[in-house]
Amino acid sequence: MFGIVRPCRHRLGEKLTAQWTAHLCGLCLALRGDHGQLARIVTNYDGLLISVLTEAQAAPGGSTGRRTAGPCPLRGMRTASVAHGEGARLAAAVSLVLASAKVRDHVADGDGLLARRPVALAARRVAAGWDRAGARTGSDVGFDTAVLVDAVDRQTGIESLAGPGTPILTVTEPTETATAAAFAHTAVLAGRPRNAAPLAEAGRLFGRLAHLLDAVEDREADAASGAWNPLTATGTSLDEARRLADDAVHGIRLALREAEFTDGGLAHRLLVHELPNSVRRAFGTPSCAHGSHPYAPPGAPGAPGGPTPPEPPRRDRRGLLAGCAVWLGLACTCQLCCGTYEDPWTRERKEGCLHNCDCDCCDCCECCNCCNCGGEDGCCSGCDCGCDC
Repeated sequence: MFGIVRPCRHRLGEKLTAQWTAHLCGLCLALRGDHGQLARIVTNYDGLLISVLTEAQAAPGGSTGRRTAGPCPLRGMRTASVAHGEGARLAAAVSLVLASAKVRDHVADGDGLLARRPVALAARRVAAGWDRAGARTGSDVGFDTAVLVDAVDRQTGIESLAGPGTPILTVTEPTETATAAAFAHTAVLAGRPRNAAPLAEAGRLFGRLAHLLDAVEDREADAASGAWNPLTATGTSLDEARRLADDAVHGIRLALREAEFTDGGLAHRLLVHELPNSVRRAFGTPSCAHGSHPYAPPGAPGAPGGPTPPEPPRRDRRGLLAGCAVWLGLACTCQLCCGTYEDPWTRERKEGCLHNCDCDCCDCCECCNCCNCGGEDGCCSGCDCGCDC
């Protein structure tokens, strides 16, 4: 799971967490359905934004929808309603092509095992297969992935020519172009052509932000290994990178105001509320001092002095082997650390071990930065997202 938008369920709330999970599972199953089990490894948190934006714009009963998926170890062997349709398939196509580019980049850099020729050769074959698969699925939903492939090819040439004094935005341009095209096509799939321009702008700035944050997070590791880093190569300071990142976040917020959504709650939460958290996480700056739990009025269930919330009804225990299988699935995810999950055997609702923690390393439990809500530039200005701050 890679990506800069990594929301915590404490911030999303139950309703939006269910929607977000539906799109994540939908992307994973779209990859499996069209391209086989191996393709599922390119499932990523940023790719599902394509599915989220498509559904947010679509009219009820349109080309996007939900279906019931079978049990999965990552869901505690439970069935679930997952996103499916053209939005999930577009997300799969984009994820495949960009993952292919990421693999080729690691091969070129000789990272880890990819420095060995047989492994690098196998990785190149996988990447080429993903390119072809992404092109097929993209064609099925009317999206030409050539714009993504062209952006990837130009990226290599731009990086080879970049040096001290080269504007960092010259280096981020191919990524911006690719994400702009993907975001804009969600408007085509949803039948809202007027949204194409503002969503292209949001996508362009999202691509810039993703490139910048990736460079910031990899800066020290790249310096230690001697790998190429856009900030180091162009002499861009962290202060300048932070300024550009904050401007991109603000620009995305403004662009989304120009688009029309049928139900934009999740898209707004991810692209307006979560992106500032991504920036703070990358630059290592603290979030606001609000608690990480939604506000509960005095006397309400769960609030200090209020009644104890009722326990959920007891469910049947799982057997030894079934419980072990579920535990293995949970162990492969972050649910045991910072999620809410069912005990593999008793089915009792439990919180991850980092729940309620105050340590600096607990990125997933940062609170939503809503300190400036309500003002002209506040994160909730002009929206009805239920922010209580």
